[in-house]
Amino acid sequence: MTGEFLVPTRGKLERSLAQGVQALYRSLLGNQTSQALCNLLDNKLIIVIENAITQPEKLLAQNGQEDLASQVRSQLESVLELQLKDLIKEILGVGVTDLLSDATLETGRTGTIAILESAPKVRDASSKSKTKSEKDDS
Repeated sequence: MTGEFLVPTRGKLERSLAQGVQALYRSLLGNQTSQALCNLLDNKLIIVIENAITQPEKLLAQNGQEDLASQVRSQLESVLELQLKDLIKEILGVGVTDLLSDATLETGRTGTIAILESAPKVRDASSKSKTKSEKDDS
């Protein structure tokens, strides 16, 4: 068995990250997200979390306290930032240089873009970036 098979595929890394993000929200916020999607593009990671808004945030927003709910969300994202960076580094094996996050109270979605120190190693014959066009075989 060669070392190549020890390197996970892009899909495996994306699934592991999605599961880890959901577990992080569940353990730290007590919030059961409905779905987390992760897409790895070279040295960038895109994370979209469905149903990421906690019940207290929803309650504030539904009772005319949208500004306070947004402040609470912003503070929660600040608290989660270090844990999320650690999770990404643990799973991908590369550090995070920048983490950009935002949430929409109306839809309950949170989006995060992580800029990585370098592209993580992935196993597959077509491990080219999804953002680069493939060359013709001719």
